This record gives sequence, C-alpha cells and structure tokens, in this order.
Amino acid sequence: MARYSGGFRTTGAGSTTLPIAGITATTLVRPRIKEIGAFNTTAVAVALAVRRITALGTAGAAEVEVYDTDPVQVALATLLNTWTVAPTFVSGNVRVATLGAVVGSGVIWTFGGEGLVVPNTTGDGVVLVPLTGTGQICDVYINWEE
Repeated sequence: MARYSGGFRTTGAGSTTLPIAGITATTLVRPRIKEIGAFNTTAVAVALAVRRITALGTAGAAEVEVYDTDPVQVALATLLNTWTVAPTFVSGNVRVATLGAVVGSGVIWTFGGEGLVVPNTTGDGVVLVPLTGTGQICDVYINWEE
C-alpha cells in the first residue's frame, strides 16, 4: 500500500456548510486517512470539525498529492481546497478541536489501525469544516494510504 501527503493553505475561510479542505475518493480507490493537521494563520480562534461527505458539491482547486513511499504509483484520491457549494454531509462529526487565537496554533488528528477509511464511491470524502461561526484561512495537511 502506497502512502501520500498533501499540505496547503486554504484559499477561503469556509463556513459551517462550506469545507476549507478535504480528500475525496473515486471508484478506483478507498483512501485510508492516517493523519490530518490544521493550523491557524490568524490571531482569532476557530473551531474545526472533521466530517464525512457523500456528495461533492463544488470544491475549489485540486491540490498536489506527494508520494511518501512509492514514487512510481500515482495517487488516485484527490485533495481539494475551499468549497463554494456545500457537499452532502453525513450526520455527526468525526473529530472536533478549537485552534487558539495564535498564529500557528493547531491540532493533529491521528487515525490508528486501518485509518479513517473513505468508501470508494465517487463523491465520498472527508472534509475539514468550521464547527461554528466564521471560519479561518488555515494551513492544513492530510496523510493517507491507498
């Protein structure tokens, strides 16, 4: 199983219905997320949630996936930046955290064992979304296997 990562600064602050970052599957791959990190770029606190989606909505730009272990195998999952049209969310949050009102304040969520598995269905994914109120532009990364 090959391992990949991708890190980027979000292009928007998002909202409770518009994710700031995410990873989506295709019918060809079932990503197994090992780690998600999010870090504040402002001096204003922000609460974030990791959530599952079942339909994509409209995401922003695709981000670059970088291999960790296998330079030959190309990543099939897609990293996406700030959404402009809401996806369809699964009820409930996978994880939540509040980033302090300090630049660089952050959280790293880890998922042991097989990881946080994303179904291999087009439109399924895992996103990072503001939990309440106004979001923030954040630096994020996602690490996964496929």
